[in-house]
Amino acid sequence: MQPRRTFAHVRRALFAGVAVAASCVDPNRPEEPLDSPVYVAQREQMVTEQLRGRDITDERVLAAMAAVPRHAFVPPELRAQAYADQALPIGHGQTISQPYIVALMSQLLDLHGREHVLEIGTGSGYQTAVLAQLAGEVYSIEIDPQLAERARTTLAELERANVHVRAGDGYYGWPEAAPFDAMIVTAAMPRAPEALLGQLRDGGRVVAPLERGDGEELAVGIKHGDRLDWTAHGGVRFVPMTGEVRKTPS
Repeated sequence: MQPRRTFAHVRRALFAGVAVAASCVDPNRPEEPLDSPVYVAQREQMVTEQLRGRDITDERVLAAMAAVPRHAFVPPELRAQAYADQALPIGHGQTISQPYIVALMSQLLDLHGREHVLEIGTGSGYQTAVLAQLAGEVYSIEIDPQLAERARTTLAELERANVHVRAGDGYYGWPEAAPFDAMIVTAAMPRAPEALLGQLRDGGRVVAPLERGDGEELAVGIKHGDRLDWTAHGGVRFVPMTGEVRKTPS
């Protein structure tokens, strides 16, 4: 198991003062247009320093992170901080994921370009957009209907035609689109629900935070027949997965 990661992903947090501004954007200046070269420069700096400067080595993932405009997924008043090395609040008690964790989970999925991917926990849609750069089709489920609709709108505006978003409980997956080559879960689970495992093809992989005692670990599960073989990839902290997974006994 790798050492506990300092830059844990927290989708729900209380931000007493989100004050780290992106270095190329002065928060006192008028808001930059969405297609501003300033954001492009910010994104390149993010990839160089936060991702390539650590342990993100998959060139396809680095290219996807460089292509997706993270600032489009944050509230306008926080766009000056869109490329900072942190999660940011998006409302409904949720946050947009830290860029490093998005890149890490995408790298662990080991996508090659034609896969069918299921995402549980759409949130802002940022991780979804990154996956859309890496896979053939992405199906994403968000339990909060308002967040699902907002993400769907943002992704449509960015013309991500290979993305499908629905509101619902990710516990049940998306059976009519199965089987999936890969799955990613952006909320901590006590276990992988059987319904999801049944929708993953043999040899497919799941990347998810799993609850372990008092903590959580980021884990990769490879399906072999009717079981998942898990490997650990460091300590993390996520918001708990809600819905049926909390009602059904282990």
